Amino acid sequence: MAQVWNPSKKHSEFARWVCIYPVYINTTGFNARLENKLHPRERSKEMPYYGRVRVQLKQDDGTPVRPDFPTRDSLLLHLGTTIPKLKTRQGKQASGDQSSQSSASSSKKGKGKGRR
Repeated sequence: MAQVWNPSKKHSEFARWVCIYPVYINTTGFNARLENKLHPRERSKEMPYYGRVRVQLKQDDGTPVRPDFPTRDSLLLHLGTTIPKLKTRQGKQASGDQSSQSSASSSKKGKGKGRR
């Protein structure tokens, strides 16, 4: 059951940590825990797609755990630039680019006047 936000809770308490759903996150320098949850819009309910990561962004006094990531948005921007650079993502992008190029060339061949 979802808990109501309470400002008296410390930043180090697990309930105050930020939830993130990426498949990969480098937890170096952060307190992080993996939860057995699934993103609500994930179509596949298989185990490889499970996992929600909670990350502690702020210490009890309100200062960031890592000064380069003071907010959730800054962490998500970092993930957005880092995830495409992963080796597992590099191979998938190259094959995706080739298939889009081949489909574009084949669509040019089939163009005509259309229905009359």
